[in-house]
Amino acid sequence: MSCCLLEFCRVQDLKTVREFLFQNQKLEPPEDNTQTAENELSWDTSDWESAWDHPEEPKGDGNTVGEESVAQTAPWMQDCVVALSPCSDLLVVARDHRAVFLTAKWRSGDSGREEMTLAVSWSGTLSAEDGECVSSVICIPLASQKRSSTGRPDWTCVVVGFSSGYVRFYTEYGVLLLSQLLNEDPVLRLKCRTYEIPRHPGVTEQHEELSILYPAALVTIDGFSLYQSLRACRNQVARAAAAGSDSIQPPPLAYKKWGLQDMDTIVDHSSVGIMTLCVFDQMKNASTLGGFHATVKGSPPAMSQYITVGGGPYTGFYYAIEGSSQPLLSHVALAVASKLTSALFSAASGWLGWKNKSEEEPAQKQKPKVEPATPMAVRFGLPDSRRHGESICLSPCNTLAGVTDDFGRVTLLDVARGIAIRMWKGYRDAQLGWVQVSEGRGDRESSPSAPLPRRHAQFLVIYAPRRGILEVWGTQQGPRVGAFTVGKHCRLLYAGYRLMGVNSVTSQGWQLHTQQVCLLDPTSGALRTITVPFHLALSDKKSERAKDMHLLKRLTTILRSREVEPDILESEAKSVLLDIKHPAIKKQALESLLANKKAPVSCLTGVTRALHDSLREQDPEAVDEALLQLCSSQLKLLTLYTDLQQLHHPPSLSPHPQSDSAVGVEEELSRVDGALRRYAQLASRPSVSFAQDSPDAPLPARTFLSQLEGGEGGEVVVVRNGDEAWNRLGSFLFWGCLTGQSPIHRVCNKLELAGISPQQLLSLLLSVWLHREKEVITKPEDIILYHLSLLPVPPGAVEESWDSQSVSPWWQQVRSACVQSNSAGAALLAALVAHRAAKSSITRLSDSKIQADWEAVSLELEQWAVCVRQLEDVLALQTLLWLPSPLGPAGGAPAQCCAKSLHEGGRGGVADSVAKWVFRQNLAPERLKEILLLGGSLSELLVAVSQRFPDSLSPDLLLAHCCWEYVVQWNKDPETPGRFLSSLTGISSMMWSTFMVKRFSAAAYLMEKVGKAPKDRLCRRVSRQSNSNSLADSAVEEVAPPELCVEEVWCGAQGPASIAELALEQRGVHFPLVQHHYLLAALLHAAMTFGLRVKPLSLFDSKGKNAFFRELTSIQLMPSGDMDPGLVSLRQEYLLRVLTAWVQATDEPPAPGSAPSGADWWPSLCLELGVLLQVNPDVLRRHLVCELYNQGLDPRAEEVMLEVEDKDVLGSQLLVLTGQRLSYSLLHSQSQTRGAMELLARLPPTLCTWLKAMDPSELRCPMVPLGQSRRLVSRLIEILPENHAQYSLALHLLEAVEALTTEA
Repeated sequence: MSCCLLEFCRVQDLKTVREFLFQNQKLEPPEDNTQTAENELSWDTSDWESAWDHPEEPKGDGNTVGEESVAQTAPWMQDCVVALSPCSDLLVVARDHRAVFLTAKWRSGDSGREEMTLAVSWSGTLSAEDGECVSSVICIPLASQKRSSTGRPDWTCVVVGFSSGYVRFYTEYGVLLLSQLLNEDPVLRLKCRTYEIPRHPGVTEQHEELSILYPAALVTIDGFSLYQSLRACRNQVARAAAAGSDSIQPPPLAYKKWGLQDMDTIVDHSSVGIMTLCVFDQMKNASTLGGFHATVKGSPPAMSQYITVGGGPYTGFYYAIEGSSQPLLSHVALAVASKLTSALFSAASGWLGWKNKSEEEPAQKQKPKVEPATPMAVRFGLPDSRRHGESICLSPCNTLAGVTDDFGRVTLLDVARGIAIRMWKGYRDAQLGWVQVSEGRGDRESSPSAPLPRRHAQFLVIYAPRRGILEVWGTQQGPRVGAFTVGKHCRLLYAGYRLMGVNSVTSQGWQLHTQQVCLLDPTSGALRTITVPFHLALSDKKSERAKDMHLLKRLTTILRSREVEPDILESEAKSVLLDIKHPAIKKQALESLLANKKAPVSCLTGVTRALHDSLREQDPEAVDEALLQLCSSQLKLLTLYTDLQQLHHPPSLSPHPQSDSAVGVEEELSRVDGALRRYAQLASRPSVSFAQDSPDAPLPARTFLSQLEGGEGGEVVVVRNGDEAWNRLGSFLFWGCLTGQSPIHRVCNKLELAGISPQQLLSLLLSVWLHREKEVITKPEDIILYHLSLLPVPPGAVEESWDSQSVSPWWQQVRSACVQSNSAGAALLAALVAHRAAKSSITRLSDSKIQADWEAVSLELEQWAVCVRQLEDVLALQTLLWLPSPLGPAGGAPAQCCAKSLHEGGRGGVADSVAKWVFRQNLAPERLKEILLLGGSLSELLVAVSQRFPDSLSPDLLLAHCCWEYVVQWNKDPETPGRFLSSLTGISSMMWSTFMVKRFSAAAYLMEKVGKAPKDRLCRRVSRQSNSNSLADSAVEEVAPPELCVEEVWCGAQGPASIAELALEQRGVHFPLVQHHYLLAALLHAAMTFGLRVKPLSLFDSKGKNAFFRELTSIQLMPSGDMDPGLVSLRQEYLLRVLTAWVQATDEPPAPGSAPSGADWWPSLCLELGVLLQVNPDVLRRHLVCELYNQGLDPRAEEVMLEVEDKDVLGSQLLVLTGQRLSYSLLHSQSQTRGAMELLARLPPTLCTWLKAMDPSELRCPMVPLGQSRRLVSRLIEILPENHAQYSLALHLLEAVEALTTEA
């Protein structure tokens, strides 16, 4: 709440900047001014040191580290001209004819945060005339004209004044835009004024302006025309650069030039702006200037006010009446058009190559014409013959100005009255700046009437380089509100303007973020800004509010300190709170104390009680009621907190007596003991938690106070700030009672006397019971006894006028908490206890109203019976769901369920939960059926759940939900095995329309496009159709629709329709259309499995293609009749290639008694497809037999041979294959024996010639045992008729094979 000096940027490469500006020069060390500084610092500071605490003051940057290097390098910036943009994104450092531009950049610091830095973006020479040097620089940010702009500048213009009188305008990268000679004297100072929103309705709106001061003249340039000219020049430069030219001729600027008279020397100035005098001041000035006979105009004229400082007089005030003199350069209006035309023509001719150097040189050598100045006499001044002014700094609201002089004084001027109102001494070579602060949004804007305008405060910032101190003073007669020890060679940078090009329309909604005052430290390169709170300007150092803020800051400092004794903290806090006068600040201090985590409870109680007693002793009318109520409520809560802490740590407790209700609960507990034990084993899994998050951790007082609020009537309301905080509060209040460590009735009495509602206490009790389930279910017998005592029925829970059809809101709250909790075990125990307590209460009331022979039946007990039964079902289901997955963490997290979620899940909620568990366990449908029928390791829990949900988990419904769950997971990850087995046709139809048709059509069209199985892994996922035949199987089967029922206790379930219900609502599928898609799926599967080249859609005619990928329930025009022979030939060729690929991929024949491999169904599938595709199946069988013999799989070939119908054709094909085998054995084998050679010589010439004509290279397995070849020849003789043309050849082959076998 005090002034602070914050670093927001750092300048890089200062050494590089210094070396560039001081080339071939050696910096001299600074003079020893220590004695002078010490003399100037020897002044009385007791008036502000006693009332203000400034911890920033002793932190100065002038430490002893590196003092020698600082002394050698720091003074160099005092010889330079430095200018900083108001947006702090451009810094210019110039000396003589050189300059360096540094622009803002963002980088990551050592802490990982983004930091702003200023890095060199351009450096070079600015002078264009011989002997001229830079004398003044300012940086003017120009606003963007885009509608999307939010106030950031479009670009920044650098205005440089030279000793030759030239004023030149550059871009932030050193590109010259405009140069003009306005006067032949050196430029002394450049200043700018930009648009500011008028603070009050009567304030005159000021126009933008650039003012240039010469020794005897003042030139002003209108901001609007300058803004337009600079934008035009920048665009012209950009176009010229794009065209490859660097020559532009901008038009001259329109300006006003005043000759300042009646002052000996002028060194600085300020342009105050347009002002209008009141009638009295107008008459006074007219009488003073014109005498007795002066005339006064009807309306006071508007005047532009200028203030200059220098000598003779010390300060001069000039007034230029608007409209009294025309702008200089009277020929501008005529010359602008011709100048623009000539400039554009010259630029264009230069771009086109028409202009040569000889034409440019005379124009460069010609000296511009300088217009004479209009004389303007000084109106009045502050005469002081010995005093000479050095600088003037105008305040942001144009009402005050600070002036420095050669006597080391700082004078505060009232601009409107023209008088000095304050003076500071001891500030030689001071640098000035202003900080304007707006009042925060508070009571002034929330008043019931029209909101009051926000107030603004101005503070004068003085930097004394001789003493190395930076001070902040309140104006006009305010005290020093801040002081900082800084270096002695810093530069105070104050712009005094903002963005140029802004008006009352474009500034709406803008957030102009500019730095008002910045301090540049050349030793470290740090740029710092000053932040001043508004309240420091409200009054002087004796103000009660300022003192209260100081006391609040003192208390905050004490609370933040790490090591403070409790006694010291309590005494200091009491002193501060009792000394604070303002009720709002006193309330803020009390709240900060109560929110401190280190303050002990005794300290909080003592301080709050002292403040409460102090308020009670004051006049009731003068006491703030809100503060008094806060003290009373907080004191009451602190007392309650202390009492509860003492009750939770008693010396000893007697055992709690056992009641009749406890006996009944123990009977119920023994009935569910087995289920609870199984649940506890799975629930007690190890987990990671932090010590501070443990429910056994002590509850801090500030947390207790943050969750309880005191009402006006003395009651206490519990605030729910989150489940974690709610559970911690419940553990603090009731866990000691549940475990028998605290006296139950005394705790309840304390809470009841505190005014907490019984409903909130019951909610806290149930929350801690359900939240700490692990501790509850491990020892339920010990905890339940105390839980019974914590459920007293308050008055009104069961009224005296009891009705059997009425429901108590008390017990309904308990049931709601139990059915909504995911802690199934703790919820069941709580329901058993509450059921027994409610039954005892209702029984006592019914005994007095009903005869002894009758039994009381009430709606309350019936609802409790249903609730207990539902919670038992949820316990069994949750135990099943918590079984760990064999896949580990990859199987996913176990699902959580409660009675409410099952109600809201509809009739299929239970089956859906079990289906998710089946997927986590990675159970196949066959395995699931086996568990349900034969038992297994998982059968006990699953059967127990099925018995509790006989209708919701019927086999048909469970398989339907499992099927849907698997297809959902398969859709998320196609690598998941798809187990789509269900007896409901509607499920298959829904699977097709929801998940499969998109992937199926994508795979088919992709394969049709590339003509083969895609090699990309993603495409392979998309085209996975291995289980597509389940769709056709389910469509063929005629199954009666199952009856959907639900258990009686779950009949009230409401929610979305289950999968089974949706499946039964589906229309019947059109089987020919399903079979049509089945054909395509089988063909795609074959192509993907064996990598065959095929265009699957080309195997169908136009009718077949149009019927694909339609709704399976629609009636489509299907192919019928005989198919085109060419199309049948393509289908036959493809099926033959499938059989060949399958044979090539088949291993050795299985051993006798072993199970066949999983791919043995491909031949039967091909034969089935052949029938559907009108391909002769006998051709497929003969091809399969030949391929099996060719592969050397003779046993499998003999099995298939039995089904071949055309034996003659098969015999001819096998005869050639036999000849190839024998030719390889006799002619092509590498290990030919002597007997084989002799046998070849004895063969008949016809057979020998036929064998030599055979090509054994066509055999994939030529090395076949002779026994298999002999058996093949024998089978040939059996199937060939005797009148066959090749029958004799077969006999010769048999003789040859037998001879080879005998010799072998």
